[in-house]
Amino acid sequence: MFLPKQDIPDLYEAGIVELQAGLDAGRFTSIDLATAYLARIEEVNAQGGELRAVMEVSPFALKVAAKLDEERRSSGKRTMLHGIPVLLKDNIATLSSEGLNTTAGSHALLGSIVSDDAGVVKRLRQAGAIILGKVNISELAYFRGSIPSGWSGRGGQCKSAYHPIGSPSGSSSGSGVAASVGLATVTLGTETDGSIASPSSNNNVVGIKPTVGLTSRAGVLPITAAQDTVGPMTRSVEDAAIVLSIIAGEDPNDRRTLSQPRPVPDYIKALDANALHGKRIGVPRSSMPSNPADALPQSMCSVFDESLRIMESLGATIVDPANLPSADEIKGLDHLVLYVDFRIELNEYLSALKEVPTGVRTLADLIQFNIDHAELELPEGYSDQGELIKSQATNGRDEIYGKALAKNLELGVTRGIDAVLKEYNLDALVLPAKDTHTPAAIAGYPTVTVPLGFFPGDEPVTYDGLIAYPAPGMPFGLTFIGTAFDEYALIGMAYAFEQKTKVRTSRRAIAEAIPKTQLRAK
Repeated sequence: MFLPKQDIPDLYEAGIVELQAGLDAGRFTSIDLATAYLARIEEVNAQGGELRAVMEVSPFALKVAAKLDEERRSSGKRTMLHGIPVLLKDNIATLSSEGLNTTAGSHALLGSIVSDDAGVVKRLRQAGAIILGKVNISELAYFRGSIPSGWSGRGGQCKSAYHPIGSPSGSSSGSGVAASVGLATVTLGTETDGSIASPSSNNNVVGIKPTVGLTSRAGVLPITAAQDTVGPMTRSVEDAAIVLSIIAGEDPNDRRTLSQPRPVPDYIKALDANALHGKRIGVPRSSMPSNPADALPQSMCSVFDESLRIMESLGATIVDPANLPSADEIKGLDHLVLYVDFRIELNEYLSALKEVPTGVRTLADLIQFNIDHAELELPEGYSDQGELIKSQATNGRDEIYGKALAKNLELGVTRGIDAVLKEYNLDALVLPAKDTHTPAAIAGYPTVTVPLGFFPGDEPVTYDGLIAYPAPGMPFGLTFIGTAFDEYALIGMAYAFEQKTKVRTSRRAIAEAIPKTQLRAK
């Protein structure tokens, strides 16, 4: 069967529903799809735009695709992810027998053997997804030191596809970049404080940071169980909703998931272009950076203000400002909880590995490994491991830690997001997706980030080592914030905004970062 070119999806933008229609109709197979994505990675990852978004690809991806094609022919598809290629952040564990490392970007964990797939990976495999590979990461989920976002010892410096030296942000750097130019249909990221929202913003994609406990963290290299979460990063709200519906749910290996509401919603049903009608949306302006050196660019603020008018035109009531009572205290918050938990939880993760060829079994081992292998892990411009050193110096979960954890919840929840939602009878909060993530992070609350706009051609370039942000043409996003397990409502509002504005498709990446390989009509 030969089909017109227009019947074959453009992989730069193609979504899950469109690809499933083509697979079901026999226009192409999952082998074709995986092969095309692998070729697209080859084009721009280490050559072309040199994005360095993908760390490694699975040697078994095509074999898995073939089995899933046969299953589709014999008994139909399992789910909407059947035969769909997925890229995983390199801190999400996969069994070594599946041909992929799990290293969080560090040479210290190269060749280490995990005991099981991560909880979310099990759900993806059960749904029929193809694990295509692992993507680059700000090393150790950007909890190593003050170094440019998107760099890891193993993966090098990842870059956004929208500027020759654009910062991808992090720590889910490769996830955002890979999704942005169609190196896979779906990517997964993780967040502790901004690590899904920020790279989604910098790379013109959609990211859902779920409520802590909605998706399993079992098998994910940790920072803190109080804040860590796993979520989808895709090119559309629809795709993110499809993925979240599959990866959400209880996991006996992550006790936090056992307290989530039952059943898991079908988030696809939240996709309503009228979802903003009748909603009350608050703008917590005092949660934006207030230090002049860190202030949001005026160009971003102007587009954000216009987005509020767009939401009003869609029937929302905007309450501006609607400030968190705790906003100023949150800005002065230290990271004691993260430092304490990271040492404890990383040591637990490392000790549970079946094998570690480098012998790194503790945080102290990791710090020393970096010193001993400075040419790999501490090169010029990327030599700081101050966060690791601060974490190693902590004294465990003592009384001071307990008070700090309780204070975080008070600031984020009781006197934070829940307080302002109640005071103004709000359905959600909205903020530009730059340096505004901490309230939701310490609360453990959900966010949905969607494309908002692009910096103008005369935007001053702000450098961070060899990368830059802001910079001309670089994207930025809008984040919807809600209370615990309010993903369904947030997805609906984000979808309504996305469908009205179509920001994602209004501007493409730079030419050298766009792969040319496409599916071929049969």
